Amino acid sequence: MADVQTTQAASWRDYKELTKPNVVLLMILCSAIGMFMAVPGMVPLDVLILGNLGIALCAGAAAAVNHLVDQRIDQQMARTLNRPVATGKVGNTQAAIFALVIGGLGMGILFVYINALTAWLTFASLLGYAVVYTMFLKRATPQNIVIGGLAGAAPPLLGWTAVTGEIHGHALLLVLIIFAWTPPHFWALAIHRREEYAKVEIPMLPVTHGVAFTKLHILLYTIIMFLITLLPYATRLSGPLYLLGAVVLGGGFLYWAIELIRDKNPKAPMETFKYSIIYLMVLFIIMLIDHYLFPVSSL
Repeated sequence: MADVQTTQAASWRDYKELTKPNVVLLMILCSAIGMFMAVPGMVPLDVLILGNLGIALCAGAAAAVNHLVDQRIDQQMARTLNRPVATGKVGNTQAAIFALVIGGLGMGILFVYINALTAWLTFASLLGYAVVYTMFLKRATPQNIVIGGLAGAAPPLLGWTAVTGEIHGHALLLVLIIFAWTPPHFWALAIHRREEYAKVEIPMLPVTHGVAFTKLHILLYTIIMFLITLLPYATRLSGPLYLLGAVVLGGGFLYWAIELIRDKNPKAPMETFKYSIIYLMVLFIIMLIDHYLFPVSSL
């Protein structure tokens, strides 16, 4: 693949944009909370800092690969046309080297300062997003975001194993919450951008099966997600504050899913997408607060 002709020198902000910093911040929030949920007290400071740094660098590397691979379709979509590789501010070679450097640094930190299990799981997540999803699933099936969502759901597990060195059922439950959250989150955006996805021949569900079909599946997945979010309370991972938060926040998500079905509000797809981001952040923060206010041993 030849380098895109650059029109101006890349700045540090362009390289920061390559890492999709807002997405990585949400991932690190979930990773850090996974760490805290794994222990009754404080997470060791070196694990908290170095573990999340290593995970963040690997996530940023995967995002940079996504920019590199998707530059053709990025140039044709309003949401992505100003991305650094799509505009030529960062060349293909520079993007590839950047991804290799920060990905290698992240893996090195995890192997040397955390543990091999977390490093390998992070590497598997990186490959799942950058290779399996971006290079294959995204263009192959309308179930792309369902299958590929597993890679993006990994951060709480990575945080948990960084502290404990082992995979626990409760950590997998946190993964399951994000896994079930991903389809309604992304399909809401896909409805809003369906014409652009159709233009670049990406088989997102609204393109292949229609908007009404997608809205129904958003509602179905939201119901599944709501039920899954009750499991931390049922399995004694979390206490009553979390249960209240899960019910209230889940009720809000169900409201927007029903609004989509009703088809009275043209802004509903983007409002649902925006709510879904707030939903996940607040749900995990409430889980963290509950963890210390209502420790399992006192329930």
